[in-house]
Amino acid sequence: MNSDAQQRFLPFALPEIGEEEIAEVVDSLRSGWITTGPKTRLFEQRFAEYLGGGVEAVAVNSATAGLHLAVEALGIRPGDEVITTTHTFTATAEVVRYLNAHPVLVDIDLDTYCISPSAVAEVMTKRTRALMPVHYAGHPCDMDALAAIARGGGAEIIEDAAHALPTHFGGRLIGTLPSAATVFSFYATKTLATGEGGMLVTMRPDVAQRARIMRLHGIDRDAFDRYTARRPSWYYEVVAPGFKYNMTDVAAAMGLHQLRKTDAFSARRAAIAARYDAELADLPLVLPPRPAAQTGSHAWHLYVVRLADDLRLTRDEVVQAMFEAGVGCSVHYVPLHLHPYWRATYNLDPRRFPNSQRLYERGFSLPIYTRMTEGDQARVVEALRAILKRV
Repeated sequence: MNSDAQQRFLPFALPEIGEEEIAEVVDSLRSGWITTGPKTRLFEQRFAEYLGGGVEAVAVNSATAGLHLAVEALGIRPGDEVITTTHTFTATAEVVRYLNAHPVLVDIDLDTYCISPSAVAEVMTKRTRALMPVHYAGHPCDMDALAAIARGGGAEIIEDAAHALPTHFGGRLIGTLPSAATVFSFYATKTLATGEGGMLVTMRPDVAQRARIMRLHGIDRDAFDRYTARRPSWYYEVVAPGFKYNMTDVAAAMGLHQLRKTDAFSARRAAIAARYDAELADLPLVLPPRPAAQTGSHAWHLYVVRLADDLRLTRDEVVQAMFEAGVGCSVHYVPLHLHPYWRATYNLDPRRFPNSQRLYERGFSLPIYTRMTEGDQARVVEALRAILKRV
């Protein structure tokens, strides 16, 4: 790559951090509350209010932590099975192994890139304790079908909503459906970014209470309670062997303002996706699936295109050529069945997951983030058009 391209390299993703977030973080630093404190409490409250539906929100230091707390709160035990998709980041499955339970991996549907309900139904057993659907790229899973399967098998649902703020299904925001828990991510590239962080939401008081206790060493009182109480506050009790998963007020300070901008961010991402749809329509690509308007909405965390099957260029060649043109792209994901640990532990064969394998081999993600200008997006389109028209 020449020096000119390096100077004007367009990254795959960038967070949009304003002066409001910066000022709130500075205020936290000056206040002395830099761990879990009043701003974390306020962020939880406002996040629950944003979703509505009577949910409780538990702030954590990552979506991985939130997923772990969810499976632990549901009493998943060694030998139990949790069904999820192979087409996800490893965190979705690894939290099941934390409890010595077994993730059962299934394929995706190519019309949504989300977990296939029919594939889920085929692997349900008496040992299935939970389903863990992933709202891939911001597209909602078919939650009606999954809920019916879960009810029929006596299983719970934990939604991996790391990509899905704000995503709707059946007229309701993801996070307000009757699942046992839903977990969002606030990683730096997500639609709401606090650097690191996540939120577990649930309508079940027992799940919320257990998650709050277990996120901080199994202690029955948060630090905020202990240090602001009017009575002697040094005493606490450990009621379970918990974890260190609490969110800090520094992260929550960012989250408060990111949350306020969520709908505007969502509209901007949708506009970028619509422009991509229009300007890439004539290229040898399969554009991202969109939910039917009456079924749901897309958060557009990712914009994933797939090379046409008859195109001679490979995915790796196109991504490398985009990089050389000064445009960063990514791949979501290397499916779990191709990673050494998961492949060896569960004897996974790619032929069991043809749709995931196809998306992996031919798919890649274009830049989509709110700080993109029209000129930035034009560069992406022009670069991709030039590469695909070489053949």
